[in-house]
Parts: sequence; structure tokens; C-alpha cells
Amino acid sequence: MGKCLICGEKAATISDSLGVCLKCIREKPEQALEVTKRVHAKSRAVFGLPSEPPRDVGGLPCGVCANNCVIGAGNSGFCGLVWNVGGRLVRFGGTAEKGVLEWYYDGLPTNCVSWWFCPGCTGSGYPRYAYKPEAEYGYTNLAVFYGACSYDCLFCQNWHYRNLAVKHKPVMSAEALAGKVDKHVSCVCYFGGDPSPQMPHSLEVSRIALEKAKAEKRILRICWETNGYINPKLAEKAAQYALESGGNIKFDLKTWSEELNMALCGVSNKPTLENFKMIGEKFYKKRPELPVLSASTLLVPGYTDVEEVENIAKFISDIDPNIPYTLLAFYPCYVLNDLPTTSRKQAIECQKAAEKHLKNTRIGNIHLLS
Repeated sequence: MGKCLICGEKAATISDSLGVCLKCIREKPEQALEVTKRVHAKSRAVFGLPSEPPRDVGGLPCGVCANNCVIGAGNSGFCGLVWNVGGRLVRFGGTAEKGVLEWYYDGLPTNCVSWWFCPGCTGSGYPRYAYKPEAEYGYTNLAVFYGACSYDCLFCQNWHYRNLAVKHKPVMSAEALAGKVDKHVSCVCYFGGDPSPQMPHSLEVSRIALEKAKAEKRILRICWETNGYINPKLAEKAAQYALESGGNIKFDLKTWSEELNMALCGVSNKPTLENFKMIGEKFYKKRPELPVLSASTLLVPGYTDVEEVENIAKFISDIDPNIPYTLLAFYPCYVLNDLPTTSRKQAIECQKAAEKHLKNTRIGNIHLLS
């Protein structure tokens, strides 16, 4: 049973770790965000990461992700990979030569959020984008787990990426990683953490791997799972690679409310929504038979409610009502480890709200529903 420090309300769906309820985040955002800022600062201090994106006077701009950090001498950007050393930016990851990441082969079909329309899991797009008209048994996905993030989600299920970010390792060049794309690999998926702070690296891996696959007349799909907090030019380039290869960019649309996003994830969600809209309007209709863009939302009990989901669904529908939308069941993790799992009731109500606006919705992680 958690308690809101502002209104005093108690409920199982109020996180004591966060310290505020959804109603106060919406109705008293200044007070609520003062509380949640302290929570973010404390959790990030454990890893030696800045409490918020720096805006240091006289600092140097980074520009790779939407945080647009301005980094003063001796300090790092929000992601922990970019430092101002002696008046110049030093990037310990996110370049063609250096990507801070872990990787592995994941046999197809996988448990990808987009499995229900993914060529590797269903045969969608066969024969141009898939080797088989059903799941591609015998082939693998090259899963690339990037060790940094542009958000600071307090419910992060891959929170250990922070250890990679502060240690700046393991490191792998784009060329070396692209070399792992052998004849058994039919897709590459970048996730993490998040690809956004290291987009130049993922784009260079994609370029090299696609050139080789094209020369060898092999299918190779390129996909991203991201919070979408990307420099728009880099986001557009990623969308182009996904479009050409039969891949997909899956955006985690965590929230609709900017205040809720700042409370749960530490930063605004406006750049994420702008990038999603840009990619949807420029690319979706170019390949409607195999979605190049999709979205998902984690249903955090007590916070990501029907109102949030319906507003997200309306936003997606205004771009194209056919864009796939997955609602994911929550499991308590990281800072928000004192909340229950998503209830079946919440998931069904949220899906019904989304279905008012969208033609393709799905509930994921149903085994977690309580």
C-alpha cells in the first residue's frame, strides 16, 4: 500500500518509491515533479550519471539524441557516454569505431513485441522480405543490446544497461558487429537501454550489413526498438533502412501526458511523439502491407491508465489507423518494484479504448496479467 506525499491518498497502485499519485501528477504537476526529480536524481547517482540532461554554461552541444545535452568541461552527457574532456567532446560510444553494447543470436521466431506481424515470426512479406511463408525456423536475429539510454524510466526492465554506460564497455566497432551478420541471420534488432544515444553506430552497422547482404542476394531486415528520443535526421535515416529492408521501427510510447513522462521517465516525450509522427507521415504508406512503424505502451498500474492509452491511440490513428499498437503487461522492476502486475481488467479496458481508434491492437505479455 503506497502513499502519495502530496495528497495523502493510499492505494496499492501508488508507488511509495515514486512518492506521488497519477491525480497529483496531472493536477499539481509542479509539486509532483519536484518529488519525482529527487527520485530520478537518487537512482542515477548510484551509477554516477547526471540527474538530468545538462545545460552547462559555456558547454559543448552533443546533438545525437533529443536531450541535446550541453556539456561543460569535465562533465558527461545524460547518457554517460559523451564527456567534455579539455574543451572537446569525447565519445566513448555511439561512433562507427565504438559502440558500447552486448549482442547475441536469438533463434527465430523470437518473443519480439512485433511478433504478430514480423516476417521472421509469421512469414509476412514473403517472398520479398521473408525466407518462408511461416516462421523462419533455422534463421536467427542478431540482437544488439546498447548500453546507454536517453530516458530514465523508473520501471526499466533492462536497468542493468547503466553498468555498461558508466564502464564504457564492452566496446565493438560497427564493422566488427556487422561481421556477425552471417548467412543464418535474417534480421537485426537494435534495443537496449536504447539505440538513441548511439544511433550513428547502429546506422553504420546497418549500412555495412545491408551492402553485404545485397551483394550476396540475402534477405536482411533492420529493426529498432526505441523510445524514439532521436535526432530527427538520424531517425529518418533509420526509417529508410527499415523501409528498404522489410524491417520495422517500434516506438515505446510510454505516455501521452508530458508531465507523466517526466515523472516516470525523467524527460519530456515531445520529441518522441514528433519523431513518430514524422516517420508515420513520410514512410508508413510506402509499405502498408508490412508495417514499417509500430508502437507499444507498458501498462504501469496506477499510472498508465485508459485516458493515457486512448490519447496515444488517437494520436496514432491521426497518422494512420492501421499502425499496429501493442499493450504490454507490466512486471514490477527497478525503482517501481512496489507496484502489482497489470490486471486483466486494466489491459482489457485499455485495449477497448485503443480499438475505438485503431484497427490493429494486441495485448502482450499476457502471462503476467493478474
